Amino acid sequence: MNRPFIIPIFLPHVGCPHQCAFCNQTSITGVKHDIFTPEKLRFHINEFLKYKNRQRQSVQVAFYGGNFLGLNKDYIKLLLDESTKFVKNGSIDSIRFSTRPDTIDHERLDILEDYPVSTIEIGVQSMDDRVLLMAKRGHTALDTENAVAQLKKRNYEIGLQMMVGLPGDDETKSLATAHRIADLSPDFVRVYPTVVLANSRLALWYQKGKYTPWPLERCVTFVTKLYLFFRNKKIPVIRMGLQASENFEKGAAIVAGPYHPAFGHLVYSEIFLDMATAIMETEKVSHKTITIKVNPRSISKMRGLKNKNVETLKRKFHIKSLEIIPDPSLAEDRLAVSS
Repeated sequence: MNRPFIIPIFLPHVGCPHQCAFCNQTSITGVKHDIFTPEKLRFHINEFLKYKNRQRQSVQVAFYGGNFLGLNKDYIKLLLDESTKFVKNGSIDSIRFSTRPDTIDHERLDILEDYPVSTIEIGVQSMDDRVLLMAKRGHTALDTENAVAQLKKRNYEIGLQMMVGLPGDDETKSLATAHRIADLSPDFVRVYPTVVLANSRLALWYQKGKYTPWPLERCVTFVTKLYLFFRNKKIPVIRMGLQASENFEKGAAIVAGPYHPAFGHLVYSEIFLDMATAIMETEKVSHKTITIKVNPRSISKMRGLKNKNVETLKRKFHIKSLEIIPDPSLAEDRLAVSS
């Protein structure tokens, strides 16, 4: 799918009926609870438009961080009215937002009818009701199924967001969630690891020994499995891992957990390592010099972070020299091994 140019508007906790155990949106976004006035919204959109790359064809204003359809109806209309002005003057193409499944109903969706909203993302997190209960989500898996059904009737592009490593979660339950999400046939998904954010309920549980986050390596390996599962189902995974922010880089916002600023890259690197390993084992590689060809866009994925994949393959197969060279004829998810 073609990625649009996103103009993000963060509304931390706004419209949320309560705070989930894992959540502290201020830590994630670095933005404190704030109300966007029409003037502030216009200024924010205009500032982002200055950085639009000409190669990006479509532009979307995106409302993230809060629970958009849980906002006061007048405020929803205010935000949509101001954003729509940019659609009418040709600066942007459409509007998208994220929301909770239990705030999607006919009455709220009717509000959107007169606006150029094209994409709606749902914070699913899990399709296991016990995991949702332990995470203090306040909704059920059935709420998600009903929400998706309503959005499909109105022909919205649908994105579903899931989390792995929540309290009470494990690989079996998360894989079951992935299967149920795939059965809903979304247009795309996002997969987030559960990290312990400062000043969240999860941080308190972690400090008391009631919650243990997944180690980074375990999380990367499992999300790799999820990525391949969704790819096999032809469902794009548009993000893996939390968006890197200045707060995260300083380390102040994260207490513990599998956060990495290049989490998605780690997943792709593991996929390429597994592909190369499988080919070399099948062909029983024993040569001292090996060449791996990949698409130019995939060179860093094949090398791995700090050349980790190169070193792993050389050690595993007793290779003296391993060269990775670009080959534009190969698809971005393919590689070729020769000696």
